Amino acid sequence: MSEILKKIELVPKIYEIVVDAPRIAGKSQAGQFVVVMADPQGERIPLTIADFDPAQGTITLVLMVVGTTSMKLSRLEVGQSLHALIGPLGEPSNIEDRGTVVMVAGGVGTAPVYPIARAFHQSGCRVITIQGARSKGLLFWVDRLASVSHRHIITTDDGTAGQKGLVTEPLEELLREDGGKNIGRVYAIGPAIMMKFCCLTTRPFGVETIVSLNSIMVDGTGMCGGCRVAVGGKTRFTCVDGPEFDGHLVDWDLLLSRQQIYSKEEACSFERLLGELQQQNG
Repeated sequence: MSEILKKIELVPKIYEIVVDAPRIAGKSQAGQFVVVMADPQGERIPLTIADFDPAQGTITLVLMVVGTTSMKLSRLEVGQSLHALIGPLGEPSNIEDRGTVVMVAGGVGTAPVYPIARAFHQSGCRVITIQGARSKGLLFWVDRLASVSHRHIITTDDGTAGQKGLVTEPLEELLREDGGKNIGRVYAIGPAIMMKFCCLTTRPFGVETIVSLNSIMVDGTGMCGGCRVAVGGKTRFTCVDGPEFDGHLVDWDLLLSRQQIYSKEEACSFERLLGELQQQNG
């Protein structure tokens, strides 16, 4: 149950993990997530289902090592099993005929963008993907995204691959081509600050922009209340009402401030884990 069948380091600190989970794979849809535990003493964390194969009975998770639990998960090897795996959870993406959709993937946001882009591609929509990273060495799944895109644009902050600059620049260029009239929807998934500025870019053109707020979730079941967000002036829970929301209605300043609530505790926990690992290694 939940055995790890494959694990590779895609780029520094970002891992792809393929897990044996036939029941979850059979019910998964684009945009959904799972909750995982690395060990009995660990915390529960949500991870987007980056890919799923019902025929093989597998799901693919992509994680970036940023704290204690992600470090523990990254150290599990092929043949070992996750302590707990629950899902699929969350509302799936609304895949409908929107003509042309623009997918904006920032950094590790590439992973959750892929199944959504694939679903729109399979539905017959024209998919334009903008994939961004700080540098060429941090880009991953480039071929996967390109395979489900009619047009694939790459940007890097330092210009080592594709266009030099931020993902918002080609996004604005696409919108200006026809005033955004031929773009039915924009998806932006990545760091919160990136999603905020993508929404600021699309707002003047009146193009619906969907964001995924997975990063603010804690336990993923709606019980802890840690994922509260203000959307359109109303309180929503990311894990049960989302994770996708209309980005033009999200209170970004509140969300960005809430992301820092547990930063001290997270840093303390991570430092303790690193200390333990150093002792184990002598």
